[in-house]
Amino acid sequence: MKTTMIILAIILYLGYMIYLGVKMAKKNKSSDDFYLGGRKLGPFVTAMSAEASDMSSWLLMGLPGVALLNGLSGNTTGFAEAVWTAVGLAIGTYINWLIVAKRIRIYSEKTSSTTIPSLFSDRFGDKGGMLTAIAALVIIVFFIPYTASGFSAIGKLASSLFGIEYHTAMIVGAIIIVVYTVLGGFLAASTTDLIQSVIMTVALFVVVCFGIENAGGFENVKNMILGIDGIDSLGQYFNIFGTDGESYGFLPIVSTLAWGLGYFGMPHILLRFMAIENEKKLPLARRVASVWVTISMAVAIFIGVLGFAFATTNNLFTDGFDSENIIIMIANKIAELDTFAALLAGFIIAGILASIMSTADSQLLAASSSVSENIIKRFVWKNMKEKVQMWFARGTMLIIALIAVFLAWDSDSSVFRIVSFAWAGFGAAFGPTVLFALFWRRTTKWGALAGIVSGGVMVFVWKYLVRPLGGAWDLYELLPAFIISSIAIIAVSLITKAPDKEVTDTFDEVELYCKAK
Repeated sequence: MKTTMIILAIILYLGYMIYLGVKMAKKNKSSDDFYLGGRKLGPFVTAMSAEASDMSSWLLMGLPGVALLNGLSGNTTGFAEAVWTAVGLAIGTYINWLIVAKRIRIYSEKTSSTTIPSLFSDRFGDKGGMLTAIAALVIIVFFIPYTASGFSAIGKLASSLFGIEYHTAMIVGAIIIVVYTVLGGFLAASTTDLIQSVIMTVALFVVVCFGIENAGGFENVKNMILGIDGIDSLGQYFNIFGTDGESYGFLPIVSTLAWGLGYFGMPHILLRFMAIENEKKLPLARRVASVWVTISMAVAIFIGVLGFAFATTNNLFTDGFDSENIIIMIANKIAELDTFAALLAGFIIAGILASIMSTADSQLLAASSSVSENIIKRFVWKNMKEKVQMWFARGTMLIIALIAVFLAWDSDSSVFRIVSFAWAGFGAAFGPTVLFALFWRRTTKWGALAGIVSGGVMVFVWKYLVRPLGGAWDLYELLPAFIISSIAIIAVSLITKAPDKEVTDTFDEVELYCKAK
């Protein structure tokens, strides 16, 4: 009965996602509707879809898992790593909404840009489309594997929960995501992301309430923490600088905080800014997004702390224990109570599915738009009619999904390693370029190109050649790559011809409009 109710909850959830896709399909009258929802997103949908597509399964699996490891097997930095990562992401979220959202919304509407690659070309007057092509290739390089990691996560989740064969579960999950995204486009992805963010929030708080009760209350959680070998006080356990004064020092903190830099270059988040119906509604969206992100990450970290006591109480620390599955373990425990609890547990697990799907659909849409809009239409079939373009966009999405399924075929692939790497890739390749494009009038197309290429390449170089050296070189690749990209943009822009008057006039108009508002 327990398994039946969990499966029923998941089926209801997935069925509703497909229903929304069919419903939103009727609203797609043009490619602008398909890629940006006609720029009609409300503040709540904008805020919650942006953050749900950002957090992914990392919020419900990765972050609690890192916090739970604190104090285990000699690891005394799990809590510190989780906290500094959350702080970096919270700061990055707020600043991105504060300084980037308004300008990119205004700029993209003025230049009629519907994708990030087209925005770059329109901003710098790149009539040949070189920036469009390079930016589109960067999106393909980092987003297709990123989408594959989402498909893989679905397969692993279903396999571990129900014993369903990995490939079967992964393909079914991919089909559902593709169906509602192909049908409904950006509106479907954004609306389902709103629903998914609500489910994720409910899942977090239900898990906290049950976990506290099952672990015997706060006092018992405290006693279990103090029972860990080498932990003499709560202050020692919750020390965000590590327990030995050096284990989490300046460089690790800076490296971890650098996660926040990634926001400035995330196409699926920037597209939400471009799609809001009115820039005047951005302040409300910013407050909603910032509050949700901060509270959700704090709760996720607390679940990790609570998870240690829960795992101890239920004798879960075995050789096969996986800290990232702590919420799934708590959900399974909830399901043992009664039929209603089993249904509730199903929705908690659906929340994990939601976190995966909310990212995968946005990535799929961004990758397909880069191929169909920024490569095929720009360079191959320039006079493509609107209806043909819509169907071509859907066909491109199907092809990309098939490639992602192929890449996800290996069940041993690392989901979170791919996510971390792709986050760094976008943050370094696009982040500095977006900031300089919006705020520095002197930026040239050659400077932008240098920033995109150098940032993307440095992520690979640092990850595979420099970081393995260890010591002071053991920094998250996003930070050094972001710095190199910024330097390249400034240097190349200064030594190349200044932007044409047409380009600077548009920049000045946007600047005046932003100051006036």
